[in-house]
Amino acid sequence: MKVTLLGTGTSLGVPIIACQCPVCCSADPRDKRLRSSALVEVGNYTFVIDTGPDFRTQMLRAGVQKIDGVLFTHEHFDHMSGLDDIRAFNLHSKKSIHLYAEKRVLKTIRQGLAYAFGENKYPGTPEIELNEITMKPFGVNGITIIPIRVWHHKMPVVGFRIGDFAYITDAKSIDDEELEKLKGVGVMVINGLRHTQHIAHFSLDEAIEVIEKVKPGQAIITHISHKLGLHAEESKKLPQGIVLGYDGMEINL
Repeated sequence: MKVTLLGTGTSLGVPIIACQCPVCCSADPRDKRLRSSALVEVGNYTFVIDTGPDFRTQMLRAGVQKIDGVLFTHEHFDHMSGLDDIRAFNLHSKKSIHLYAEKRVLKTIRQGLAYAFGENKYPGTPEIELNEITMKPFGVNGITIIPIRVWHHKMPVVGFRIGDFAYITDAKSIDDEELEKLKGVGVMVINGLRHTQHIAHFSLDEAIEVIEKVKPGQAIITHISHKLGLHAEESKKLPQGIVLGYDGMEINL
């Protein structure tokens, strides 16, 4: 399995428009963060986790040639608004792409891309197949995916465990029974927004507390805002086994 972090930023990305803080003005490419997303390649099957507004740029930057499926964590704009650009892969492969999400998220997709589901579809609209998931493990092309329930303030969000890899974003809390699903994982990516607390996201310290409970082989922080600090400086302060993610980071398992 190979995982590429396509984006490690928040809903506003980094740099933020019109912001002149040291992070937003940094020349370090690790401080340039598109909206959070990941590319997962298992054998000959390729899927992405979330398609935010930077999806097209992320696909071009990573040189992605095909997408077989998409896993959605939740329906917020910064995690799904780039879905229309999936049609470029339809044109290339001549195949539909399977989407996997909870029922309410699929409803949002149907509403937002209504033109892709009409009886008389406009030529060139996305060719997608909707697949409803629950909190039960499900299979995709022989790959077992375990959903992890996390809470984004009061909104239910899905994290995913795929073999020895787990991906959690937009979480503020995780129930103990869900943490059990993460035990023994080799690499865990988890959101850590900033140093101070936030109503809907883990702070860095809160993310570290979760990491200490799960005890993964390695932990990678994502969904990082400009308020966390410069990548080069903050990386030096992290406990052993925990690193800050950055756009383009590759993980081989």
